[in-house]
Amino acid sequence: MRSEGGDAALRELADRLELERLVVRYAYAIDERAFERLDDIFTPDAYIDYRAMGGIDGGYAQIRAWLPQALGVFPACMHFNGNFLFEIDGDRASGKVACFNPMVLPKADGAPGEGDTMFLGLWYLDRYVRTAAGWRIRERIEKRSYDFNMPAAFRQAMQ
Repeated sequence: MRSEGGDAALRELADRLELERLVVRYAYAIDERAFERLDDIFTPDAYIDYRAMGGIDGGYAQIRAWLPQALGVFPACMHFNGNFLFEIDGDRASGKVACFNPMVLPKADGAPGEGDTMFLGLWYLDRYVRTAAGWRIRERIEKRSYDFNMPAAFRQAMQ
């Protein structure tokens, strides 16, 4: 027979694994440009703030509509997440997740194909909520760490 403390430890471990999977599913949805999968990652009332890396902020519906256009200029990207730090309190949690994000730039002359690659380093500062369908992101705020090889036009857009 398990002790009550053992059950709580198993529950916390299961929650941490589910939160990590949620964050990874977000990365794949973005990189594969399968934006419809974000409906199973964010709550409908989620607030998202991408301004630290040159994006916009707003409610989930606004961000979901903006993402295909914003990422459409990049021939490819990859969001690699790690250093997961989750604080779980019942059906709510917060998290800090490191993201290494190479973004392939379009060719400078506008020709088809891939140009240089810029590298972005950031953290996601998240708030999560457990729903009937599992954990979801209720709030995501990007915090900038660094960039490398960012074109001047992108840098100006961030100011």
